[in-house]
Amino acid sequence: MGEDNNNKTGVFKGLYELASIGITLAAATFIGLLIGIYIDGYFDTKPWFTIIFLIFGIIAGFKNLYHTTKKYGSK
Repeated sequence: MGEDNNNKTGVFKGLYELASIGITLAAATFIGLLIGIYIDGYFDTKPWFTIIFLIFGIIAGFKNLYHTTKKYGSK
């Protein structure tokens, strides 16, 4: 019975890690987009800062994805 519980815990831990990767990728992109929209509204420079910060958010999300997969890929 002890092995069965450890196996279930391992499965849930893996699902948590996969879900957190997706959530952080989406969150970084969304935060970059919101910052860009806010700055564009403040300086009236539509759509330049929105595009720039959206790209920054996407890059930050993929950087986090790379570091997370590198961390868990070495196990």
